[in-house]
Amino acid sequence: MRSVSRVLLYRTLGLGDFLTAVPAYRAVRRALPRYEVLLAAPEPLRPLAALTDAVDTFLATPELAVPPWPGQPPQLAVNLHGRGPQSHAAISALAPARLVTFGRQELGIAGPVWRPDEHEVSRWCRLLEQSGIPADPGDLHLARPGRVSPRPGATVVHPGAAATARRWPADRFATLAARLRAAGHDVVVTGLGSERELAEAVARTGGLPEASVLAGRLDLGGLAALVSAARLVVCGDTGVAHLATAYRTPSVILFGPTPPARWGPPHHGRHRVIWHGDRVGGRAPGDGAHPALLAVTVEEVLAEVARLSDGPSVRPLPAR
Repeated sequence: MRSVSRVLLYRTLGLGDFLTAVPAYRAVRRALPRYEVLLAAPEPLRPLAALTDAVDTFLATPELAVPPWPGQPPQLAVNLHGRGPQSHAAISALAPARLVTFGRQELGIAGPVWRPDEHEVSRWCRLLEQSGIPADPGDLHLARPGRVSPRPGATVVHPGAAATARRWPADRFATLAARLRAAGHDVVVTGLGSERELAEAVARTGGLPEASVLAGRLDLGGLAALVSAARLVVCGDTGVAHLATAYRTPSVILFGPTPPARWGPPHHGRHRVIWHGDRVGGRAPGDGAHPALLAVTVEEVLAEVARLSDGPSVRPLPAR
């Protein structure tokens, strides 16, 4: 019996990283239709892999670990993780017949030149293009999840971020949530289980009911269902912003230490970006938000919401 040709896609990173590489996954799928495509990524991302329409088998793999590879070595491995050397070592342990990766001359590894300031989506598409596999950077969209949204039509406010430098202050998120609710939005507050306390504080300060806090209650499949049917998403530079892009859900995204030229959404009216990093420099004070984020006001965010909305603008709350 003839063995199945297999290709490994290696991307053992988080949600935003996973979603920015969707065009690369699809490019490989189109170029190698007879191959079995296996994706190595962290276990929480499993519900989303099937929504790419590009992955046959999901290999639960912690960051920079060697994937639990089945059978003979892969005919092709694509390093979508970084420029090595740790990711190179993890993939090389499987002895692939061919490795597509960015080059490291000092390590004797051939490949395209790494560009540190390149947009994350463009980077992986260029890697494939220069390796003979055509890729479309605009192919970012996910299939609809096979479950119903827990709050169809909700406005999603996501105050968390992996790095505190990328977190807009919680009191501003609370004020924003209150203003949106007063304007008729059904506001929910999302986050990881570790961010539930933050989400509860935002909801409590913003006068939202306890049921509006969904932080820690949804896996990524549930979060995808929520965002896919949402009215609006407001968040920082996080994976949730990329989910909004994946489902063409209107969004307002607040950037701090990292410019949107590297991680921002496609340039069209459905997504609005606020970034003051071109005029506000420096480092985040202690463990706080980056100065570029601190320069973002609630009124700015509401103005961008109004630009996205077909309805009336959000008016100030009456004085108490």
